[in-house]
Amino acid sequence: MSALFSAFQAAVREYHRVMREFLLALAALAAPAAAQTIPAVPPAAAPSASAVWDPVGPYITAGQNEPGYRTWYLADPLHAAQVKAFNDYLVSAEVGGILPTWQLLRTATSWKDCGGQPFEVPPSTEWPHMVQTLRYVRDYVVPAVGPVEAVSVYRNPQLNVCAGGAPESAHKMDSAIDMVPLTPIDRVSMMRKLCGPHSEHGAAYNAGLGFYAYMRFHIDSMKYRRWNMDPAVAAECPPIVHPDDAASIGQPLPPLAPVQAPGSPPVVTPPSQQQPQTPSPKP
Repeated sequence: MSALFSAFQAAVREYHRVMREFLLALAALAAPAAAQTIPAVPPAAAPSASAVWDPVGPYITAGQNEPGYRTWYLADPLHAAQVKAFNDYLVSAEVGGILPTWQLLRTATSWKDCGGQPFEVPPSTEWPHMVQTLRYVRDYVVPAVGPVEAVSVYRNPQLNVCAGGAPESAHKMDSAIDMVPLTPIDRVSMMRKLCGPHSEHGAAYNAGLGFYAYMRFHIDSMKYRRWNMDPAVAAECPPIVHPDDAASIGQPLPPLAPVQAPGSPPVVTPPSQQQPQTPSPKP
Protein backbone atom coordinates (compact mmCIF):
# COMPACT_ATOMS: atom_id res chain seq x y z
CA MET A 1 0.00 0.00 0.00
CA SER A 2 2.86 2.32 0.83
CA ALA A 3 4.42 1.52 -2.51
CA LEU A 4 1.24 2.59 -4.30
CA PHE A 5 1.10 5.85 -2.29
CA SER A 6 4.75 6.62 -3.10
CA ALA A 7 4.07 6.03 -6.78
CA PHE A 8 1.07 8.40 -6.64
CA GLN A 9 3.16 11.16 -5.01
CA ALA A 10 5.84 10.77 -7.66
CA ALA A 11 3.23 11.07 -10.41
CA VAL A 12 1.87 14.28 -8.84
CA ARG A 13 5.38 15.78 -8.59
CA GLU A 14 6.05 14.91 -12.25
CA TYR A 15 2.75 16.51 -13.30
CA HIS A 16 3.63 19.78 -11.51
CA ARG A 17 7.11 19.80 -13.05
CA VAL A 18 5.72 19.38 -16.57
CA MET A 19 3.14 22.11 -16.01
CA ARG A 20 5.80 24.53 -14.68
CA GLU A 21 7.95 23.96 -17.76
CA PHE A 22 4.93 24.40 -20.03
CA LEU A 23 3.93 27.67 -18.36
CA LEU A 24 7.50 28.98 -18.50
CA ALA A 25 7.61 28.20 -22.23
CA LEU A 26 4.35 30.11 -22.79
CA ALA A 27 5.69 33.11 -20.86
CA ALA A 28 8.86 33.15 -22.92
CA LEU A 29 6.84 33.19 -26.16
CA ALA A 30 4.49 35.94 -24.96
CA ALA A 31 7.24 38.29 -23.74
CA PRO A 32 8.32 39.65 -27.23
CA ALA A 33 4.72 40.25 -28.27
CA ALA A 34 4.01 42.09 -25.04
CA ALA A 35 7.06 44.29 -25.62
CA GLN A 36 5.73 45.47 -29.00
CA THR A 37 3.76 48.74 -29.06
CA ILE A 38 0.99 49.68 -31.49
CA PRO A 39 2.17 52.68 -33.53
CA ALA A 40 0.16 55.80 -32.81
CA VAL A 41 -2.11 57.00 -35.63
CA PRO A 42 -1.37 60.66 -36.36
CA PRO A 43 -4.45 62.84 -36.01
CA ALA A 44 -6.02 64.12 -39.23
CA ALA A 45 -4.87 67.61 -39.99
CA ALA A 46 -7.63 70.17 -39.81
CA PRO A 47 -8.21 72.01 -43.09
CA SER A 48 -6.54 75.39 -43.11
CA ALA A 49 -8.95 78.30 -43.23
CA SER A 50 -6.54 80.13 -45.54
CA ALA A 51 -6.95 77.35 -48.10
CA VAL A 52 -10.65 78.09 -48.58
CA TRP A 53 -11.36 79.93 -51.84
CA ASP A 54 -14.72 81.66 -51.77
CA PRO A 55 -14.72 84.62 -54.18
CA VAL A 56 -18.52 84.68 -54.31
CA GLY A 57 -19.01 85.01 -50.56
CA PRO A 58 -18.42 88.77 -50.25
CA TYR A 59 -21.17 89.52 -52.78
CA ILE A 60 -23.93 86.92 -52.41
CA THR A 61 -26.17 86.72 -49.37
CA ALA A 62 -28.85 84.20 -48.46
CA GLY A 63 -31.73 84.66 -50.85
CA GLN A 64 -29.53 85.34 -53.87
CA ASN A 65 -27.78 81.97 -53.84
CA GLU A 66 -29.06 78.89 -55.65
CA PRO A 67 -31.57 77.86 -52.94
CA GLY A 68 -32.78 81.46 -52.98
CA TYR A 69 -33.28 81.24 -56.73
CA ARG A 70 -35.47 78.16 -56.34
CA THR A 71 -37.55 79.99 -53.74
CA TRP A 72 -37.94 83.01 -56.03
CA TYR A 73 -38.77 80.78 -59.02
CA LEU A 74 -41.61 79.06 -57.15
CA ALA A 75 -42.96 82.24 -55.55
CA ASP A 76 -44.85 83.38 -58.67
CA PRO A 77 -46.29 81.18 -61.45
CA LEU A 78 -45.20 83.80 -64.00
CA HIS A 79 -41.52 83.29 -63.20
CA ALA A 80 -41.36 79.87 -64.84
CA ALA A 81 -42.66 81.14 -68.18
CA GLN A 82 -40.42 84.24 -68.06
CA VAL A 83 -37.29 82.22 -67.29
CA LYS A 84 -38.06 79.71 -70.02
CA ALA A 85 -38.55 82.46 -72.61
CA PHE A 86 -35.26 84.12 -71.62
CA ASN A 87 -33.36 80.83 -71.67
CA ASP A 88 -34.87 79.86 -75.04
CA TYR A 89 -33.76 83.20 -76.46
CA LEU A 90 -30.17 82.68 -75.30
CA VAL A 91 -30.12 79.18 -76.77
CA SER A 92 -31.49 80.45 -80.10
CA ALA A 93 -28.70 83.07 -80.14
CA GLU A 94 -26.14 80.30 -79.50
CA VAL A 95 -25.04 81.71 -76.16
CA GLY A 96 -27.03 79.41 -73.88
CA GLY A 97 -25.04 77.64 -71.20
CA ILE A 98 -22.00 79.93 -71.24
CA LEU A 99 -23.13 80.92 -67.76
CA PRO A 100 -26.00 79.31 -65.86
CA THR A 101 -29.21 81.12 -66.76
CA TRP A 102 -30.25 81.51 -63.13
CA GLN A 103 -27.04 83.47 -62.41
CA LEU A 104 -27.86 85.84 -65.28
CA LEU A 105 -31.01 86.80 -63.37
CA ARG A 106 -29.16 88.07 -60.29
CA THR A 107 -29.85 91.73 -59.62
CA ALA A 108 -27.80 94.04 -57.39
CA THR A 109 -25.66 92.80 -54.54
CA SER A 110 -27.51 95.31 -52.32
CA TRP A 111 -30.95 94.07 -53.41
CA LYS A 112 -32.08 93.39 -49.85
CA ASP A 113 -31.08 96.81 -48.51
CA CYS A 114 -32.89 98.40 -51.44
CA GLY A 115 -36.07 96.39 -50.95
CA GLY A 116 -35.62 94.84 -54.41
CA GLN A 117 -35.87 91.35 -55.77
CA PRO A 118 -32.83 89.02 -55.68
CA PHE A 119 -33.60 87.86 -59.24
CA GLU A 120 -35.39 89.46 -62.13
CA VAL A 121 -35.96 88.56 -65.77
CA PRO A 122 -35.04 91.64 -67.84
CA PRO A 123 -37.53 93.11 -70.32
CA SER A 124 -37.33 91.19 -73.59
CA THR A 125 -36.36 94.39 -75.41
CA GLU A 126 -33.03 94.29 -73.55
CA TRP A 127 -32.17 90.64 -74.22
CA PRO A 128 -30.16 91.28 -77.41
CA HIS A 129 -27.63 93.31 -75.39
CA MET A 130 -26.65 90.20 -73.40
CA VAL A 131 -25.72 88.16 -76.47
CA GLN A 132 -22.50 89.96 -77.38
CA THR A 133 -21.45 90.16 -73.73
CA LEU A 134 -21.77 86.40 -73.35
CA ARG A 135 -19.82 85.88 -76.56
CA TYR A 136 -16.95 87.89 -75.15
CA VAL A 137 -17.10 85.95 -71.86
CA ARG A 138 -16.97 82.69 -73.81
CA ASP A 139 -14.19 83.76 -76.17
CA TYR A 140 -11.84 85.77 -73.96
CA VAL A 141 -12.80 85.70 -70.28
CA VAL A 142 -13.15 81.99 -69.55
CA PRO A 143 -10.06 81.07 -71.61
CA ALA A 144 -8.07 83.65 -69.61
CA VAL A 145 -9.16 83.03 -66.01
CA GLY A 146 -11.21 79.84 -66.12
CA PRO A 147 -14.83 79.41 -65.01
CA VAL A 148 -16.58 82.45 -63.58
CA GLU A 149 -19.74 83.12 -61.61
CA ALA A 150 -22.04 86.05 -62.28
CA VAL A 151 -22.85 88.01 -59.12
CA SER A 152 -24.80 90.97 -60.55
CA VAL A 153 -26.41 91.37 -63.98
CA TYR A 154 -29.67 93.20 -64.75
CA ARG A 155 -30.73 96.09 -62.51
CA ASN A 156 -33.97 97.91 -63.17
CA PRO A 157 -33.72 101.73 -63.05
CA GLN A 158 -35.02 102.06 -59.50
CA LEU A 159 -32.70 99.37 -58.13
CA ASN A 160 -29.77 100.82 -60.06
CA VAL A 161 -30.21 104.18 -58.34
CA CYS A 162 -30.47 102.64 -54.89
CA ALA A 163 -27.46 100.38 -55.52
CA GLY A 164 -25.31 103.37 -56.47
CA GLY A 165 -25.06 102.47 -60.13
CA ALA A 166 -23.85 104.94 -62.74
CA PRO A 167 -26.68 106.89 -64.42
CA GLU A 168 -26.12 105.20 -67.78
CA SER A 169 -25.06 101.86 -66.34
CA ALA A 170 -24.93 98.98 -68.80
CA HIS A 171 -26.64 96.91 -66.10
CA LYS A 172 -29.88 98.77 -66.81
CA MET A 173 -29.73 97.54 -70.42
CA ASP A 174 -28.91 93.93 -69.52
CA SER A 175 -25.52 94.24 -71.18
CA ALA A 176 -23.30 94.06 -68.10
CA ILE A 177 -22.18 91.13 -66.00
CA ASP A 178 -20.24 91.56 -62.78
CA MET A 179 -18.46 88.29 -62.07
CA VAL A 180 -15.71 86.61 -60.09
CA PRO A 181 -13.25 83.87 -61.10
CA LEU A 182 -13.87 80.46 -59.56
CA THR A 183 -10.27 79.27 -59.99
CA PRO A 184 -7.90 80.61 -57.31
CA ILE A 185 -5.91 83.58 -58.59
CA ASP A 186 -4.61 86.83 -57.12
CA ARG A 187 -6.06 90.17 -58.13
CA VAL A 188 -3.06 91.49 -60.09
CA SER A 189 -2.67 88.24 -62.04
CA MET A 190 -6.38 88.31 -62.85
CA MET A 191 -6.07 91.84 -64.21
CA ARG A 192 -3.10 90.90 -66.36
CA LYS A 193 -4.85 87.85 -67.78
CA LEU A 194 -7.97 89.86 -68.66
CA CYS A 195 -6.27 93.02 -69.92
CA GLY A 196 -4.20 91.35 -72.65
CA PRO A 197 -7.15 89.86 -74.54
CA HIS A 198 -9.15 93.02 -73.97
CA SER A 199 -6.44 95.17 -75.56
CA GLU A 200 -6.28 92.86 -78.55
CA HIS A 201 -9.91 91.87 -79.08
CA GLY A 202 -12.12 94.09 -76.91
CA ALA A 203 -12.80 96.74 -79.56
CA ALA A 204 -14.25 94.17 -81.96
CA TYR A 205 -16.83 93.24 -79.30
CA ASN A 206 -17.42 96.78 -77.99
CA ALA A 207 -16.33 95.24 -74.71
CA GLY A 208 -16.07 97.28 -71.55
CA LEU A 209 -13.81 95.92 -68.80
CA GLY A 210 -13.79 97.31 -65.26
CA PHE A 211 -12.45 96.15 -61.91
CA TYR A 212 -13.90 96.54 -58.44
CA ALA A 213 -13.01 95.54 -54.91
CA TYR A 214 -11.51 92.13 -54.22
CA MET A 215 -12.00 89.79 -57.24
CA ARG A 216 -15.07 91.37 -58.82
CA PHE A 217 -14.83 92.58 -62.40
CA HIS A 218 -17.28 93.89 -64.99
CA ILE A 219 -17.84 93.00 -68.65
CA ASP A 220 -20.33 94.66 -70.98
CA SER A 221 -20.68 95.11 -74.74
CA MET A 222 -21.88 98.70 -74.95
CA LYS A 223 -18.56 100.45 -75.71
CA TYR A 224 -14.85 99.63 -75.76
CA ARG A 225 -13.39 101.10 -72.56
CA ARG A 226 -11.45 100.04 -69.48
CA TRP A 227 -11.21 101.38 -65.93
CA ASN A 228 -10.02 100.86 -62.34
CA MET A 229 -6.77 98.99 -62.98
CA ASP A 230 -4.43 98.68 -60.00
CA PRO A 231 -1.16 100.67 -60.20
CA ALA A 232 0.80 97.43 -60.52
CA VAL A 233 -0.67 96.81 -63.98
CA ALA A 234 -1.50 100.36 -65.11
CA ALA A 235 1.60 100.64 -67.31
CA GLU A 236 0.85 97.50 -69.30
CA CYS A 237 -2.91 97.87 -69.06
CA PRO A 238 -3.73 101.60 -69.07
CA PRO A 239 -7.27 102.90 -68.61
CA ILE A 240 -9.32 103.57 -71.72
CA VAL A 241 -11.84 106.20 -70.64
CA HIS A 242 -13.17 109.13 -72.65
CA PRO A 243 -14.96 112.14 -71.18
CA ASP A 244 -18.33 110.92 -72.36
CA ASP A 245 -17.81 107.56 -70.60
CA ALA A 246 -18.17 108.96 -67.09
CA ALA A 247 -21.92 108.38 -66.93
CA SER A 248 -21.52 104.70 -67.78
CA ILE A 249 -18.63 103.76 -65.47
CA GLY A 250 -19.14 105.90 -62.40
CA GLN A 251 -16.34 107.27 -60.28
CA PRO A 252 -12.95 105.53 -59.97
CA LEU A 253 -12.04 103.53 -56.90
CA PRO A 254 -10.14 105.43 -54.18
CA PRO A 255 -6.39 105.25 -54.87
CA LEU A 256 -4.46 102.50 -53.13
CA ALA A 257 -1.89 103.33 -50.47
CA PRO A 258 1.55 103.99 -51.98
CA VAL A 259 3.98 101.07 -52.03
CA GLN A 260 6.82 101.70 -49.61
CA ALA A 261 10.44 100.81 -50.28
CA PRO A 262 11.93 98.34 -47.77
CA GLY A 263 13.10 100.13 -44.64
CA SER A 264 11.51 103.46 -45.48
CA PRO A 265 9.25 105.16 -42.91
CA PRO A 266 5.52 104.83 -43.51
CA VAL A 267 3.65 107.67 -45.15
CA VAL A 268 0.97 109.03 -42.83
CA THR A 269 -1.78 111.29 -44.13
CA PRO A 270 -2.50 114.12 -41.69
CA PRO A 271 -6.08 114.05 -40.38
CA SER A 272 -6.72 117.43 -41.96
CA GLN A 273 -6.01 115.94 -45.41
CA GLN A 274 -8.00 112.74 -45.01
CA GLN A 275 -11.17 112.56 -47.05
CA PRO A 276 -14.25 110.55 -46.08
CA GLN A 277 -14.67 107.59 -48.39
CA THR A 278 -18.03 106.98 -49.97
CA PRO A 279 -18.97 104.03 -52.18
CA SER A 280 -18.23 104.70 -55.81
CA PRO A 281 -21.02 104.21 -58.34
CA LYS A 282 -21.00 100.90 -60.11
CA PRO A 283 -21.35 100.78 -63.87
